[in-house]
Amino acid sequence: MTDTLDAVAADRALKAKHRAMWGLGDYPSVARDLIPELGRVLVEAAGIGRGERVLDVAAGTGNAAVPAALTGAQVVASDLTPELFEAGRESAARAGAELTWEEGDAEALPYGDASFDVVLSCVGVMFAPHHQRAADELVRVCRPGGRIGLVSWTPEGFVGEMFTTMKPYAPPPPPGAQPPPLWGDEQHVRDLLGDRVTDVVARRQVVTASGWPSAEAWRDHWKTVYGPTIAVYRHIADDPDRVAALDRDLAALAARYDRGTDGLVLDWEYLLLTARRV
Repeated sequence: MTDTLDAVAADRALKAKHRAMWGLGDYPSVARDLIPELGRVLVEAAGIGRGERVLDVAAGTGNAAVPAALTGAQVVASDLTPELFEAGRESAARAGAELTWEEGDAEALPYGDASFDVVLSCVGVMFAPHHQRAADELVRVCRPGGRIGLVSWTPEGFVGEMFTTMKPYAPPPPPGAQPPPLWGDEQHVRDLLGDRVTDVVARRQVVTASGWPSAEAWRDHWKTVYGPTIAVYRHIADDPDRVAALDRDLAALAARYDRGTDGLVLDWEYLLLTARRV
């Protein structure tokens, strides 16, 4: 009993930490200015239509939920960090979309079995620490014959390499936690979903991010807007040498990926995967 209580307490503490991390910086600006097209790509790939019941898991500010609602679907945007919902509601209002926003843990979704026709996640569920637990929830709340659609950063792409670059400077992950970019590996996702799905379609694509004059400018901007990066810098804030080293490593990463001629241009690779629930 004591071990069970300790595990529950540890999970609550971990989720509270994740919630706080995604509330750092200005993730709404990242979603709005850098990756707005990802949600539209996912909605189209999932074939969402009018009247369908749709759940966007780890929805953030609704990159997928808002375009899904614009199809006429009945959409619930669920996220562990409800502080992001205000920006999401503003985005939905500008677009003329109506949907529901509800706090929820991707590893313990507050919905019944087979509640939705389509279950989506756009660079969201990949950050749940326990991958199998989160995948089980995606499948559980999707009705038989329904669809699951995912967009995840790949391990080999820019964002995946960014997490690899930051790892030596970050605190050790909690027991059982897996790296987020593994969701960008097709075989990993197939293994997570197993024989509970069929008709799996997966392809790698890129979203292009630009608007910074240099690799250093991207790094300095990223240090102020992206929660995971802010959290790593806070972890090493008392060690100027490590801060300087991470500064160099992140700028070098961006410079290596830069394909621009007048300002920084970065291609961020992601895995787009859809499947049908058996």
